[in-house]
Amino acid sequence: MKKLSTFQSALIWFGAGVSIAEILTGTYFASLGFSTAIAAILLGHLIGGVLMFLAGMIGGQTGKSAMETTKMSFGSRGGLLFAVLNVLQLVGWTSIMIYDGAMSLKGLFSAPPAFFAIVIGALILVWIAVGVTNLGLINKISMAALLVLTIVLCAIIFRSGIPASAGDGSLTFGAAVELAVAMPLSWLPLISDYTREAEKPAQATCASVVTYSLVSCWMFFIGMGAALCTGESNIVTIMVRAGLGAAALIILILSTVTTTFLDAWSAGISAESLSKKLNGKRIAMIVTVIGTVGAVLFNMDDITNFLYLIGSVFAPMIAVQIADYFILRNKKGTDRPFEWVSLVCWLIGFVIYRFLMRVDIPIGNTLPDIVITAAIAVAAQKIVRRGQSVE
Repeated sequence: MKKLSTFQSALIWFGAGVSIAEILTGTYFASLGFSTAIAAILLGHLIGGVLMFLAGMIGGQTGKSAMETTKMSFGSRGGLLFAVLNVLQLVGWTSIMIYDGAMSLKGLFSAPPAFFAIVIGALILVWIAVGVTNLGLINKISMAALLVLTIVLCAIIFRSGIPASAGDGSLTFGAAVELAVAMPLSWLPLISDYTREAEKPAQATCASVVTYSLVSCWMFFIGMGAALCTGESNIVTIMVRAGLGAAALIILILSTVTTTFLDAWSAGISAESLSKKLNGKRIAMIVTVIGTVGAVLFNMDDITNFLYLIGSVFAPMIAVQIADYFILRNKKGTDRPFEWVSLVCWLIGFVIYRFLMRVDIPIGNTLPDIVITAAIAVAAQKIVRRGQSVE
């Protein structure tokens, strides 16, 4: 299989970061005021970025896909739980991204959103057909166009300067940090699908995470700035008023396609971990079709609950993996079908996360949940090992 260069890896994650969904999420931060919103966005992405890096390194060092790495900690069958959950979240993300793109394009043209959803879905199918390691020139041209157009959009939003605003308090700092963490957190079950194919795993993982984190922060800043500087949270309206026209069309379509492609592609890779009989590329295409149908049929304007659900499932999952791989130094994984100690620790972490959602913590819920769950996992595994050695 053709390996990804570090530059190709960075390009892929640049495309993942340029997202209408991230811009729209950024608009929520306006209620904090400019300086506080910036702090929440940066802190959230720092936490999420570190977790992304650790998850990517596991896949890069072992050469395993994201869901195959879960089997190392949770067992050959226990890991299937997360593969199923990951496929479901990726189907959800595919629908959400296509929906956001279609609704945004509706603001530019008079055609119904269903038409744009089908167009976006068709383009994603083209990306999948070409394949992640063969996009080459297409990806470079797409990323160059997105970079230039995003800079133009940013300049338009911030040309009037930064308003002094203390915020209205409708969103707490801790809740804002958690929203910022949720975006990189949603990529945790995917990043190893790409770092495992890298020529230089450590460099590619670092480049991927840094590129994504910086671009994602940028998208959040654009959304937050749009709401603060223009008083308008609809990014399409801002584009229309600025006279971007065809440029706006390119931004909306390319950003949606390049991000959603990763969701659908990884859904296929995760499905392969469920059964060797499944073809990843075909599953990715099926997921794209399902996502397109979902985008046509359902309203997906508010995704905050979806983001928190992702956090509650995958934060304790990566906590157990980090504890197992980096702290306990379990590099070979388990040969058992179910690693019950790890599964119970994950369940405890899931419950803790849902409880912490009721508490306003300045650093968000994810970091405390990760620390507590990892500590429980380390202690539990040491107790089990001590008991086995006595026997």
